Amino acid sequence: MFFRNLVMFRFPIGLDFSQVAEQLPAATLKPVGPLEMSSRGFISPFGREETEQLHHAIGNWLWLTVGAQDKILPASAVADALEQKLAEIEHNEGRRPGGRERKRMKDDLIHELLPKALVKSSRCDVFLDLARGVAFVDTSSRKQGENLMSDIRGLLGSFPAMPLNAEVAPRSVLTGWIAGETLPAGLFLGEQCQLEDPVTGGAIAKLDRQELVSDEIRNHLDAGKQVTRLGLVVEDNVSLVLGDDLVVRKLRFLDGALDKLEDGDDGRRAELDARFALQAGELGALFDRLSDAFRISAAS
Repeated sequence: MFFRNLVMFRFPIGLDFSQVAEQLPAATLKPVGPLEMSSRGFISPFGREETEQLHHAIGNWLWLTVGAQDKILPASAVADALEQKLAEIEHNEGRRPGGRERKRMKDDLIHELLPKALVKSSRCDVFLDLARGVAFVDTSSRKQGENLMSDIRGLLGSFPAMPLNAEVAPRSVLTGWIAGETLPAGLFLGEQCQLEDPVTGGAIAKLDRQELVSDEIRNHLDAGKQVTRLGLVVEDNVSLVLGDDLVVRKLRFLDGALDKLEDGDDGRRAELDARFALQAGELGALFDRLSDAFRISAAS
């Protein structure tokens, strides 16, 4: 398991996680009920077959996983069933139910259909770097990241995690990098970017497999466009696309990092453990570079 995206949050260094093993069993995922739309709770990072170890730690890093079960009940299916009921009433009674009655009928239909709905399972992982005070969530959705922070808050009773706060405008920094400004040590331009006209509704240029120091890019910059997403490579270890919202997308661990993994036949558990350790090192180093470049402030 490798992270593919990152939404990051800061939390105060020194928070007490010593009781997390005792707290987790009461917050585990319960199967979604017949009349429930969804259920969420903590599950083992090691997968469904593991039911006892609900967290994993290496040094100052803690790995937690939130699982979810969601009923699949398409709005179109409910609308079709409701329309059929309305047509029957109109045919049999010669009237069309009003808004309040239609709402009641719709609620009744949902309760009738929920027990028959399919269930979709999903998971979202977070690595907590207790030394830096950073939560790395494997998602590109800020909302999903916020939801996971709320799950941890419910688990601990208090968890003052906040989105990254950059003291310099990320868009300005990203634009400067492809305009010729020096990148931080170990950070190199990739081959894709997105440039946008700052005027609302303005033009957007999306470039892929493109040399980013080129006349074409300079023309976009001369026209006033600014970089909102930029492909980057960290050493030979990680490639990513960084947005001006500081969300990391298309995260990939390259051969420079993967070569550090030792070949062995110790089983899936040992393999996941090694991947966790590898990612912890690379993500911590990535955050340090981003923190310096964007002057990301610590949580208080």
